[in-house]
Amino acid sequence: MPKQIHDKKVFSLLEVTKSIQKTLSERYTNAFWVMAEMNKLNHYKHSGHCYPELVEKQDGKVIAQLKSILWKTDYLNANDKFLKVLKEPLKDGIKILFLAKICFDPGYGLALNILEIDPHYTLGDLEREKKETIQKLQDEGIITKNKTLLLPALPQRLAIISVETSKGYADFMKVLNDNPWQYKFFTMLFPALLQGEKAVEDIVRQLRRIKKVTEHFDAVAIIRGGGGDVGLSCYNHYSLGREIALFPIPVLTGIGHATNETVAEMISYSNQITPTKLAEFLLQKFHNFSIPVQKAEETIRDKSLRIIREENALFLNISRLFKSVSGNSINQFKNAIVHESQSLLHHSSYILRREKSGLQTLTADLRKDSKVHLRQTSMLLTQNQKEMVKRVPGILESKHQELKNIEKNIHNMSPESVLKRGYSITLLNGRAVKNVDTLKKGDTIQTRVSGGVIESTVQNINQSDKDE
Repeated sequence: MPKQIHDKKVFSLLEVTKSIQKTLSERYTNAFWVMAEMNKLNHYKHSGHCYPELVEKQDGKVIAQLKSILWKTDYLNANDKFLKVLKEPLKDGIKILFLAKICFDPGYGLALNILEIDPHYTLGDLEREKKETIQKLQDEGIITKNKTLLLPALPQRLAIISVETSKGYADFMKVLNDNPWQYKFFTMLFPALLQGEKAVEDIVRQLRRIKKVTEHFDAVAIIRGGGGDVGLSCYNHYSLGREIALFPIPVLTGIGHATNETVAEMISYSNQITPTKLAEFLLQKFHNFSIPVQKAEETIRDKSLRIIREENALFLNISRLFKSVSGNSINQFKNAIVHESQSLLHHSSYILRREKSGLQTLTADLRKDSKVHLRQTSMLLTQNQKEMVKRVPGILESKHQELKNIEKNIHNMSPESVLKRGYSITLLNGRAVKNVDTLKKGDTIQTRVSGGVIESTVQNINQSDKDE
């Protein structure tokens, strides 16, 4: 009851709040559907109740806000429906359509008691935004622009947009760095929020940072762990989609889900369903390059070994043939020299014998003729005695000199005399060298001259022009 103070009717705060409570409960007896954005869920685990903060925005500004209550049982029912429809639980920053009743408590004030939440409305809101973004990008003619870029055969330098502490980022780096083929990558993290209200702004800001240094990177990878469709709503945002579509180097996505492809994934150069799959995609690019190189390397090695074996066998055959031919040639020339030496000796002996016989015959004839014609030529001899005395020594001297010349020629034609005149014989491994083609640099040869043998090593080989 109100009190009277100084002629004034005064109500207590409790009385006022109870009056408001009574009025509202009598006025709003039925539940009704409300659209709002759930700014914060405010779930208390110890009790299981939630106290969501509800807002309505216009041009980014809050134009209405109200507290709400979601009792444990209603929360569990609503959360169950979200998991079935959206594959994700209730969380901050989503638009919801809910059934509620107005309630007022003197201790806690005005609030909406949420009885039920329709997950299909939230899903529909996301789909509307996605379709609008796709239509805008199509109208601008840029929806496939990033896909037309060229990804290097070996994309080694990666700018990564992710959260350093996320499991998806850790999985991506582990697969990339621990690959058994030891492919090497250079990575740089550009940290950003990957879901929620500020995700779009954060990702766009990092993309613009990377754009200033694109010459240092081959591609951009946007990495995120798992999540449902509500958490992915930022990837359907037009400003993020446009930034990716117009990005000057390929954008790769691995944001961790298998259904309802987002706009960001749709327009990126390549999309993989998980960070691990994205890392495997990059490793496969290296495989596609390295396997043909390895096969070519094996082919070159095999062909080289085969050529070496064939050339080695050919070299051995030529060496054996050369050895055989050169041996035969040396033997032939050796036999020819011996034959010529023997022929010279026989011929000179024959000449000596013939000349000696002729001399003896002449002497005998002279003696016989002297006796037969002694009488007849007595006077002639007497007359010519002086002349004959003079002529006989001359003839003898002439014949003697002729014999000396023959002996001298025989002596000059002997091998020892040929060497003394400045000639020499060059030997390789004991056999005469008849052609410079049989020599090579580094061979040790023996040069036989008068008085001994000179041993030398071949440094240069000058061949004469055979056609001259």
